[in-house]
Amino acid sequence: MTDALTEMLRGLRLDGVEYGRCQPSAPWATAYPAQSEAQFHFLAAGSAFLQSPSGEWTELHPGDAILLPRGDAHVLASEPGLPPVPVECMARRRLCDGIVDLQCTCPDRNNLLFFAVMRFNVDKRHPLLELMPDIMRTSDLAASEPTIPLLLDAMMREVEMNRVGAGGILSRLADVLTATIIRTWVEHGCGDSTGWLAAVRNPEVGRVLTAIHLDPSHDWSVGELARHMGASRSGFAQRFATVVGETPARYVARMRMHQAHQWLQEGQRVAVIADRLGYESEASFSRAFKRIIGASPSQFREQRKMNRAAPV
Repeated sequence: MTDALTEMLRGLRLDGVEYGRCQPSAPWATAYPAQSEAQFHFLAAGSAFLQSPSGEWTELHPGDAILLPRGDAHVLASEPGLPPVPVECMARRRLCDGIVDLQCTCPDRNNLLFFAVMRFNVDKRHPLLELMPDIMRTSDLAASEPTIPLLLDAMMREVEMNRVGAGGILSRLADVLTATIIRTWVEHGCGDSTGWLAAVRNPEVGRVLTAIHLDPSHDWSVGELARHMGASRSGFAQRFATVVGETPARYVARMRMHQAHQWLQEGQRVAVIADRLGYESEASFSRAFKRIIGASPSQFREQRKMNRAAPV
C-alpha cells in the first residue's frame, strides 16, 4: 500500500492560485465561498473559530492548520455566530512576490492568519479527493507525522519575513505539506477497508491503479494493465473488477474523462483535449465525456466563462 500510495502522491501536485495573510481585530468573521480549488488556512498567532461546511464550529489554536481539499464553503471568525464578510469583498494589498495582505479594519498584530488557494492537478472527482473529509486538520495528524509542525513553522517564517521569492517557496512548502497530510491520513486509519482504498492497499491491483493515475490520459488496454499485474488478461480483468468494483475499461474511461475535465477547467480548448486523448473528432470525445461526467464539454466551458465574468 505504501509503495502504491507513494507513487500516486508523486503525481499529485498543487499550483498556488493565491497566498496571503490577515491580521484581523475582534470582532471579525470572514466567509469563504465554495470553489473548485483547495483552500488552506494556518493560524500562526491569536485565536479563531472555524465553521465547517456542515455548520459546526471548532476552535483553532496557534499552530493549527486546516485543509479543505474540495474547496467547500466555510467561515473563519473570532467567535461563533458573527455575521461574516465575504472574502471577495475585502481589499487586497500586495506584500511581496506572490503574497497579498487582506485589508482589515484596525489590524491586530497579535493575530496572524495565513491562507492559500491551491489548484490540484487532478479533478476533484479523483477517487482520493472524493474520499477525503471536508476538512483535514493538521493537529489531528501531527502525532503520526512529526514533519508537519516543522513544515508549518517554515511556512510561518516565510509569511512573516516578506522576503523576495517567498511566494515560490510557500508554493513548494504547501505542495509538500498537502502531500504529507494526505499520506498521513491514508496511512493512519482513513476511511474503511473497502472500495477504492482496499484496491490501493492490494499489492497487485495497487500497481495497476498507480500506472493509471500516473498517466490518466493514456488509453490503457487490458493487456497493458494485465502486464503490470503480471497476470493473464482474463485473470487480471476478473481480479480488478472484484477488488475495485468496476471493469478496467470503465475505470480507465472515468480517469481519462476526469483528466479532460481538469484540462477544461484550465481553459484548454475541446479540440486540443480530444486530440491529446486520441479521439478522432470533437464529437466522439464529447459523447464519451457526457456519458461519464454527465454534461457536455461545452456546458463546462460556458460555465467557466460565466464564472470568470462574474463580478468580484
